Amino acid sequence: MRIVFMGTPDFAVPALVTLVGSEHEVIGVLCQPDRVAGRGKKERACSVKERSLALGLPVFQPETLKGAEGFLTELAPDCIVVAAYGQILPEGILAAPRYGCVNVHASLLPAYRGAAPIHRAVMNGDRETGVTIMRMDKGLDTGDVLAVERVCIGPEATMGEIHDELAAAGARLLLETLRDLERGVGAAKPQPPEGTYAAKLGADDEKIQWTRPASVIHNQIRGLNPWPGAYTWFRGEKVKIWRSRLVRPEYAQVNDVVLENSESGDAQGCCGRLVGISARGLLCRTGQEEKADAGCVENEAVGEGVLEILEVQPAGKKRMSGRDFYNGRAMETGECFT
Repeated sequence: MRIVFMGTPDFAVPALVTLVGSEHEVIGVLCQPDRVAGRGKKERACSVKERSLALGLPVFQPETLKGAEGFLTELAPDCIVVAAYGQILPEGILAAPRYGCVNVHASLLPAYRGAAPIHRAVMNGDRETGVTIMRMDKGLDTGDVLAVERVCIGPEATMGEIHDELAAAGARLLLETLRDLERGVGAAKPQPPEGTYAAKLGADDEKIQWTRPASVIHNQIRGLNPWPGAYTWFRGEKVKIWRSRLVRPEYAQVNDVVLENSESGDAQGCCGRLVGISARGLLCRTGQEEKADAGCVENEAVGEGVLEILEVQPAGKKRMSGRDFYNGRAMETGECFT
């Protein structure tokens, strides 16, 4: 096939590289224009552009896709492959290639349609996600499903780890799907109209609310690692928290450190308070878990009221262990993150 590839961030790169190394011909790459980023406020090329130029591919960066039908008609692709491009495709483009437009989406559709499916799946504590190859239509991730691959989300897995696994799985699945399209095998399955949406991340998603249960905060931390990061405040200093672990305060000891004896973990004034240290981190009081049925083993295994903070990053500093942060700030039990 003659393929036009449309993608922008890191997630799209494995799919592009896989296509270039296959029997297909990538005749052009569309990605978002260079954007100002970083402390220096300099224009920076996206990951797909950088890799495309390294591969010797022609790159196009239109501000919008309005009026691009003629340009794409001249390229005459058999298929347009889209992976996290960042713009809605007009109907004229959707209808142009003979094999249509195929999208690589990082969720098990119809769940998590939209901008941030990997973040939301991890932040919500899902145990499973996946990648879906679909034939695009005019809706937002509503097209017919061509192929699906499922991926487990471990209890400590970060968004970045799942992102990389899904990107690799999507690249493999894309190649299989394109071969099936050429052979005329396989059947597209319509999605049900009902689905969930993964809204774009906002500032409220990043701030840790210590009154929430430990498991919710833990999922938030790993769901925002490596970008944009969950944060809190300590002594007026903004601190990002990158890794954490659930513990159970009913244990007499956690990593050889005795927790203070407190039954007031659900009191709002106590949440965020340092209640102990461990070999690697800080033990902080959180809100309580909502009680499930008495016989629910899963609920009993979840951290209740205490979270171990394993890796932090003060503003302008490198990442460090929670224990190093404790030592460097000469912290005392009873001090609070806010």
